[in-house]
Parts: sequence; C-alpha cells; structure tokens
Amino acid sequence: MIPQNLLQNPLALTTQKCTLGCPILDRCLAGGVPCNSITELVAESGSGKTQLCLQLVLSAQLPTSLGGLAASSLYIHSEFPFPSRRLQQLSQSFRSSYSHVLDSEYNPLDFVLVRGVQSADQLFDVLLKMDSVLLRPPTQLPVRLIVIDSIAALFRGEFENTPFDLKRRSSLFFKISGKLKALAERFGLAVVVTNQVVDFVGQAGGLNGLRVGNLGSLWSSGRRVCAALGLAWANCVNSRLFLSRNEEIVGEVTGLGGVGAGDTVSRLTRRQLHVIFAPHLPESSCEFVISREGILGVER
Repeated sequence: MIPQNLLQNPLALTTQKCTLGCPILDRCLAGGVPCNSITELVAESGSGKTQLCLQLVLSAQLPTSLGGLAASSLYIHSEFPFPSRRLQQLSQSFRSSYSHVLDSEYNPLDFVLVRGVQSADQLFDVLLKMDSVLLRPPTQLPVRLIVIDSIAALFRGEFENTPFDLKRRSSLFFKISGKLKALAERFGLAVVVTNQVVDFVGQAGGLNGLRVGNLGSLWSSGRRVCAALGLAWANCVNSRLFLSRNEEIVGEVTGLGGVGAGDTVSRLTRRQLHVIFAPHLPESSCEFVISREGILGVER
C-alpha cells in the first residue's frame, strides 16, 4: 500500500455532500458540505458566514443530480432580526438561475423553516424535539439540513467565568453537539454551525496560542483572531472553515494640491475561505466575493 492510500479517507468519496451553489467553492470543499457531520463556519461579523448559510438552505433544495439534497432546511438563528429580506433577494436569484429545473409556481421560501432561540438551553430543547419534525416534516420535502447561526451568541453572554458556569457551559457543548451528531447520523443530515471570533491574546507558545488545524494563526481585518468558545467547543465539531476578510491597497489617486493634499487610496476587500480542519479535506483555500446574487468563488 502506498502512502497516498493510507491518507485517503473513504468518507470523502461516499458521504453525500450539499452544494454551496458555486462550483469553485464546491471544488475547494470536495463537493460541498458533507452530511452525517457538523461543519463549523468561523468568521468575524460582516465576513459572509450568514450569507453563505442563506445560500446553502436554497442550494439544499436542488435535486441530487445538481449537488443538492432535494430537501428542506431548518434555520435556527440566535441573532435578531432574521435576515428575511436578504433571503428573499437570494431566492429570486436562485429561481432565475435554476428556472430550467424549478416549476414556475415554486417558491424556495416555502422550504426554509425558521426558528429563533435566545439561550443555549432553549436550543437544546428545540433539538430534543427534532426527531418528530424530521420523521414528519411540515413540508413536501424532507428536512436534510440544519443551520445554527450562531452558536457563540448563545454562550458568550450567558455564562460567567466561574468554575460552576464553565463546567455547565462545557456540559451544554457536549449535549448540543452530541444531539446534533446523533440527528445527522440517523437522518443523513448536513449540520452547519456558525461561530464568531475573538482577538488573539497572549504569546504563541501559551495555551491561547495552541494551534488547532492547518493554519498556524488566523488573521482577519488586519487582526490576529481565534475562534470563540475555546478548545472544548473545537472538539465538538467535525470540520472547521474560516472566512477571512482583509483590505488591500490597489491604487492611489494624488490630489492637485501636491503630495499628501487630497490624496485618496483605493482599497479592495479580499475575502477567503480556508479549510482549518476536516477529516476528508487537505489544507486548501479559495477566494470569494459577495454579490447581489450571492457568494461566488473567484478563480486564481
């Protein structure tokens, strides 16, 4: 047996994936978001993680021949208000792009179930009732995708930095992730959870600098960051993807009054998706842009 075979994960070939709605992004993730596991999206605010989730709940409705799951989705949000206007905008683009496979009366919003939660305990209660929803879905299509946006918002303000609260927080981590994994494996679900970032504090050799995944450090908006909720939560997810956003100077326009007088700088926001860790993926990254039509990968 050659070394390449030892490293090859058969799950990468056999596990069903859900397309992200863009062939470039799908290629970076070897087909899309895998079922039967938890995929985490880590990013600072405004990086595109919610928009990617909205795009995903639409793509899940596509037939399997186009990379979808032929399924409805459950979108659990903890940050208010829910971005319904953006979802409506994306659904219009979705219908236009796939008019050749969707009926003229088809409304993608009918197959997106939305549920708001305000605490980690409430989220766990919702998950405990999910078996009945998945067995008897309220739509014509089965539910095959669950999105939680975001997990960090439920934990960061609710728990104090005391031994009792830290123990209770870790217990909820494992209860929630355990239930999500059980649902994913029983019903063949794709589960996507978003997480926030915090500023990196401390030296690289300390506990806060512990390397988790492919990248030695994470950078966004010129700041070194790390995923919120720490190592305990990192052990609860199967795959972690990081969305970075950084500005680059692409040109300068000099004012008429001489150097430094009225000068303007042209900046470009460059966004990238990075694979931090995943059992079925090598280290990889892909640049993307956010447009009115959705998130699109950029060929380089």
